[in-house]
Formats: sequence, structure tokens, C-alpha cells
Amino acid sequence: MTEAHTPTIPTVTLPGGEMPLLGLGTWQSEGSEAERAVIAALELGYTHVDTATGYGNEAEVGRALAAVDVDRDAVFVTTKLPPDHAGRERQTLMESLAKLGTDHLDLWLVHWPPNKQATPETWAAFIAARDEGLVRSIGVSNYSIAQIEELIAATGEAPAVNQIPWSPGDYDADLVAAHAERGVVIEGYSPFKRTDLDDPVLTAIAEAHGVSTRQVVLRWHLDHGVVVIPKSTHPDRIRQNLDVLTFSLDADELARIDGLGGR
Repeated sequence: MTEAHTPTIPTVTLPGGEMPLLGLGTWQSEGSEAERAVIAALELGYTHVDTATGYGNEAEVGRALAAVDVDRDAVFVTTKLPPDHAGRERQTLMESLAKLGTDHLDLWLVHWPPNKQATPETWAAFIAARDEGLVRSIGVSNYSIAQIEELIAATGEAPAVNQIPWSPGDYDADLVAAHAERGVVIEGYSPFKRTDLDDPVLTAIAEAHGVSTRQVVLRWHLDHGVVVIPKSTHPDRIRQNLDVLTFSLDADELARIDGLGGR
């Protein structure tokens, strides 16, 4: 697929720039397999790659970024600080930048609340890194609304993103509203692992569009403005995930899928 034929991936605006709503996740992608997956995604037209220090594959992602003829500023790169690296934020960030072969991140996340606490000290270090230009946007992952509130109270600044498990079964209108009220973008992970892909609601909608239920789940994220990062190391699956850009769901279909939440 050439760039000319790749539909534009929709974006959401963060303080540091536009974040593509669809990206490639790399959790549990290792070694040369991870490198090949990222290369395949970039060549297909993906513009967003998600990794983490804890995944142990930042160097492979960096090699992939270097291997493909693509402008660094055209790819949105996310990595994450392991919770046990609290207190070593800057050192960890510099190591991540070196492995990724870049002078900045587009998004840096606190991977989990350190010691299950909000830890405003770590958040202050993230703000400092952002202000220094090493990171364009900063956020958190696996934080509760109460923990996000604690960060805001301590620093006056909300995370740009909260990366959390998200799927139709996780849908919670109150949680969506709570993030929106605080200006926090939801980024979902494990969209398929937490979904019954044989659910009659999903299969009916998939049949109506001539797509798979996996593609319906991804499109549901995009049409709600939720970032989604499906992980795959298979080029065909990576391509199929990108094909969700060729259709959309109407309000009734979205509402029916929302209704799977809390089942």
C-alpha cells in the first residue's frame, strides 16, 4: 500500500500536537519480531507506535524507525516509565531516547502508579521533561480518576492521556465523562482480549459492513475519539487493523456496542 492510497488516520489534539487515534501496540513483541512488525506498520501507513521501557523492545522500535524512510516528525512515538523507576525519571527518559534513536518523545506515560500511589513527585519530573522539550505531551497509564485528581491538585496540570484497558465490555459513560471533564484523552489497550468477538451485536454490525468483529471493535474506538493500539506482529493482521479507516459506524450502532459495557 503506497502512502497515496493510505486513508488518513484521524487524530485527537494533545497539548504537544496531534495524536493518531490508531496505533501499533508492541506489548509482548520481542526481538526481531518486534522490529519487523514496526517496519511493516510504518510501510503500510501507520503513524503511531506505542512501546514502553518495561516491554524491553525500545531498541528494536528504534531500529525500525531508522530502517523506514519516514520523517521522524511524521511518527507519533510513545514510551512509558516503569513504576519502579520513580525517582529515576530523567535517567530512564534519556535511556529511552537513546534506544529509540530520537531526541524527543511525542508522549511519555507513567506506566502504572508507583507503589499504587499517584506519586506527584514523578508527575512533576514529567512536567519538567516536557518543559525542557524532551517530551511533547505527558500522561499516565492505569490511573484512577482519584489519582488523576491528586496529580492535578498537586501540580495544576492534568495528564494529557490515561492509557487504560478498554473494550466494548469496559464501556462506562461515567468514566468517559470524568476523563473528558478533566481534559484527559482515553487511550485503550487490549481491545480484543477483553471482548467476546462472537457477541451477536458485534457479529450483526460486522456483517452489515462486510468486515470482521475485530474491525468493528477498533472502529468503535475511533468513532468515540478513543485512541486504540492493537498489538500484532503479523503483517496481514496489521493491515486489517488499518482497514478500519474505510468504514464508520452510525450513532445507533455505537449505542448498541456501548450497551455491551458492564455485561
